[in-house]
Amino acid sequence: MKLKIKKSDYNLIVNTAVENYPFECCGILAGKNNIVEKFYKMKNVSDKPEICYFMDPKEQINVMKEIRISDMELLAIYHSHINVKAYPSKRDIELAFYPDAFYIIVSVFDKKFQEMNIFKIINGEILDAEFEILE
Repeated sequence: MKLKIKKSDYNLIVNTAVENYPFECCGILAGKNNIVEKFYKMKNVSDKPEICYFMDPKEQINVMKEIRISDMELLAIYHSHINVKAYPSKRDIELAFYPDAFYIIVSVFDKKFQEMNIFKIINGEILDAEFEILE
């Protein structure tokens, strides 16, 4: 299980996470054959954005339509964690509605990038995954 992501998209995820500190950021990556082709930065509309994320439902529907129309697939959902490890929380597991998707978590401590990890979350089970950075 490996997601292939361009270095520019990897950097966008990291920069978005750092820029949004002290709030969590979120977004969607789309493409085909586990190769990311499109980066979607989403609005976090959570009541408590400092500890969790929730994508704007209307924005998410529009992105999902665009992905389908563009003949791509939802490949990954990313979000950041603030001052905690890049590992799925209980809430992250509860919100993992797409078993085929990768889940990327970026950890930001004091406005500094710490780590990025990637997982599959299937029926509540957390599985380590990998990503390959393409130039």
